[in-house]
Amino acid sequence: MSAHTHRRRFRQGGLLVLALLLFGALAATSDAEKSKTARPALPFGLNEESFYVPPDNPMTPEKIELGRLLFFDKRLSKDNTIACASCHIPALAFTDAQPVSAGIRHLQGGRSAPTAVNRAFSKAQFWDGRAETLEAQSIGPFVNPVEHGFENHGEMIKKLRTIEGYKKLFGQVFGTDITIEGVGKAIATFQRTLLSGNSPADRYDMGGEEKAISASAQRGLVLFREKARCTKCHSGFNFTDEKFHNLGIGWDTAAPDLGRYLVTKDKDEIGAFKTPTLREISRTAPYMHDGRFGTLEDVVEFYNKGGIKNPFQDNLILPLSLTKEEKKDLLAFLRTLEGEGWQQVKAPDSFPE
Repeated sequence: MSAHTHRRRFRQGGLLVLALLLFGALAATSDAEKSKTARPALPFGLNEESFYVPPDNPMTPEKIELGRLLFFDKRLSKDNTIACASCHIPALAFTDAQPVSAGIRHLQGGRSAPTAVNRAFSKAQFWDGRAETLEAQSIGPFVNPVEHGFENHGEMIKKLRTIEGYKKLFGQVFGTDITIEGVGKAIATFQRTLLSGNSPADRYDMGGEEKAISASAQRGLVLFREKARCTKCHSGFNFTDEKFHNLGIGWDTAAPDLGRYLVTKDKDEIGAFKTPTLREISRTAPYMHDGRFGTLEDVVEFYNKGGIKNPFQDNLILPLSLTKEEKKDLLAFLRTLEGEGWQQVKAPDSFPE
């Protein structure tokens, strides 16, 4: 072989490698673009930059649909009676209207089911923040003895692997057999489509629509930000600081729930619970982590009195001295946080067999 021929073949080989690298880059770009287009369009008032999707779990239409099936399927419980949707009911803004939720055999836990709406804007999940990601939250209840009731995730996956329809779907979405990691990724991806925005409050405060909310609600917004001190915790576009606070809930009982402390063992977090979003607050009664308050009026009165005193109470919680009319105006504003984006979610007509 001549030197000229050798150089020509070397160049051809180099071009082939370059072409393959470019093809791989284009394919990766295509996948990234595809996952980006599967991200839901956010309703007005929500922050695109805060919408969190882990790099290892891009959103695709197929994954969203698989997550929807798993979210509503009662076979993901020990006795086929409980689905994620049993405690996060679409018609109730993905809550269950119960003080504390019931799981298998009507067993009850000690905490209320928070709304699943707008969880895409938060990393730490649950009232005590024990799940660091939405993926981890999505699989936690399966091994809770009073919720879905499986002894471990392996037991649940073994059950799911007997369903050929799910095996096929996991192969299509993940290219693998059914795994607990895949279950968590699919359900979390579906949950990221449960959104609430474009509320009357958004249209008034951010959109400049002066008639979007009543004069009473407008006064309530001023109170919300000032005298009522609500934004000390319920701040930002999602009306939560994503932090943990001790309000005194439970300290009027013989055995208060220690909340975040049980996760971190940090004495500064004894009795602290995560600040929930106020979006859809008028649709998600009852309130607080133990569901003790049936109405928003009860909640406002609780804060007006300064919570329940205890050695670990957050120093942000103070008596407010709101008048009767001020309470009425504040409640009027809170009711303007009913938004759009989650109402279109429906239960599947059928499930994989």
